[in-house]
Amino acid sequence: MTPTALGTVRHDWTLPEVESLLGLPLMDLLFHAQRVHRERHQPNTVQMSTLLSIKTGACPEDCAYCPQSVRYDTGLEREELMEVAAVRERALQAREAGATRFCMGAAYRSPKAKDLRVITQMVREVSALGLETCATLGMLTPEQAHELKDAGLDYYNHNLDTSPQFYGQVITTRTYRDRLDTLEAVRAADLKVCCGGILGMGESASDRAGLLMTLANLPQHPESVPINQLVQVPGTPLEGTAPVDPLDFVRTIAAARLMMPAAHVRLSAGREAMSDELQALCFLAGANSIFYGERLLTTGNPDVERDRRLLERLGIRPESVAEAIPPPAPRHEETAA
Repeated sequence: MTPTALGTVRHDWTLPEVESLLGLPLMDLLFHAQRVHRERHQPNTVQMSTLLSIKTGACPEDCAYCPQSVRYDTGLEREELMEVAAVRERALQAREAGATRFCMGAAYRSPKAKDLRVITQMVREVSALGLETCATLGMLTPEQAHELKDAGLDYYNHNLDTSPQFYGQVITTRTYRDRLDTLEAVRAADLKVCCGGILGMGESASDRAGLLMTLANLPQHPESVPINQLVQVPGTPLEGTAPVDPLDFVRTIAAARLMMPAAHVRLSAGREAMSDELQALCFLAGANSIFYGERLLTTGNPDVERDRRLLERLGIRPESVAEAIPPPAPRHEETAA
């Protein structure tokens, strides 16, 4: 691939191509990522999301990174599904703090019908506040996806986590195909997709390339691509895993920007442990979305004031909902079949 072709919308990536992209000299990779970012997005802006755990713990899955699994002793207290009024109040607080998207997460393998009826009411209440709505509730049937769409849900988050080859070393209770089926159900319901993965779980560079290849080769690119750095929680099987090299994390952000140019690439879990300088490199690499607030489901996140200070130092401002609509693609780019 020639440098001028980087950032072209494609759905036919090969693993050697992605590995080659990740292996570019870092300054070249950052240069092209920032170029494509500015072609597709408002420069010096970041989309602000807030994530709330609306039902915590007691999940039957065995995801090796997750403190919410009933299989691991992490000291996490189980919490039942929140009341609708309490979720609305938290969404109002998030809006007042500057968030434009409110994400509701629940520790389910898949939601039960009675719980989904409550969650759809939450979606209606949050949407009425003028916020974009997002939910992550585990696996969905096509009917459940349509029910959420009818309630006004904008985005559904369902991460692939890692490459198909490494996936079985992290999760055994849900297959990769299960995840892809949920993404297909979400698309069929005309919901926007939020889908990414986690770095630092012991995966290889080739696994990171495989994750990006799978995401970019979906029939339609996710509108949001969260890139998480593993938060090691005592009691989970991945506690003690060697951390990902910070520059490899930056490379993955840059490659995601180039391979899915219109997507919002979200700097997600793990920011609490990142220096301001590392976060700045991630923004340079094309990250233009963050979770905003003190918690991500059950793990820490930089507090609001730290984020405000960092963004002010970098000259980055919050993105409005209107600005979240990507501009038309440059004329020299063609969408591959």
